[in-house]
Amino acid sequence: MRAGSLSAVHITVGYHEDFLGLVDNLQSWNQWFEECGDLVSKATTYMEILAANAAGKTAILFGLQNPLAIGADLARVELLSQLGIRFCQVTYNQQSLLGAGCFEAQDSGLTAFGREVVDEMNRVGMIIDLSHAGHKTAMDVVAYSTRPVAVTHANPNIWHAAPRNIHHDLLQALSDTAGMVGFSLYPHHLKSGSECSLMEFSQMATEMVEIYGNEMFGIGSDLCQDQPDSVVNWMRNGHWRKISTPPAVFPDCPVWFRDNRDFLTLADGLKAAGLPTEHVAGILGDNWMAFWQRGFVPS
Repeated sequence: MRAGSLSAVHITVGYHEDFLGLVDNLQSWNQWFEECGDLVSKATTYMEILAANAAGKTAILFGLQNPLAIGADLARVELLSQLGIRFCQVTYNQQSLLGAGCFEAQDSGLTAFGREVVDEMNRVGMIIDLSHAGHKTAMDVVAYSTRPVAVTHANPNIWHAAPRNIHHDLLQALSDTAGMVGFSLYPHHLKSGSECSLMEFSQMATEMVEIYGNEMFGIGSDLCQDQPDSVVNWMRNGHWRKISTPPAVFPDCPVWFRDNRDFLTLADGLKAAGLPTEHVAGILGDNWMAFWQRGFVPS
């Protein structure tokens, strides 16, 4: 991360964990902050990101890809915020108490409890993440939330038709409400998968900027670096299913983005596709920073 000049990274501390499982993961991160304190530090505010960077460190921002740690207890939202959680997805692929995931056959939309959680996340300054959500659920959240929301890691469905990628009307709704989208570099979200070229990706990013504006896009790499396939099986199955058929495996990364150091390569590709320098800077961090500066402040 330091070699790739990363100012801040949103990392996942919860997939299918309940509240106590999340606490275990946070304890592990506390140990890593102690052991690797010269390289990374925890950040919960915009100013803490700047402080980390001034000290030559990458700021680490905690997020949940599943609201299971909230359970059915609305008070948990504020508690999670106090523990440093700055992002929470409405769901992870399947139906949750808040709404439907993108792999559900029927999309129920934002639930009554989901509206209460959205209100509370708006209040405490936690970013609502629509990655992995069903289309109707996502559109409901954008329409209901009083603050801008994000899809932290996905690509436009018109470029690559995958269940996890997002449609034009959601992109337009996010643009209209000052939301954010992080372009994903995970092969399942890329046109041509692992064989996707840097120019293909960069041209897509350029076209999206031309259509929706240059302030709503960043990078949401979805990078799982040096992890065994047991990790992706945990992501897919959690405790709710015995095993995927066939078992899930990590796809090969494209040759131009194999680890965090390749953010510098990504900058070169975006420039080669014709994006102005200031737009490249926006996608590679400035847009996320501006969004976080507004979004992490309680209402």
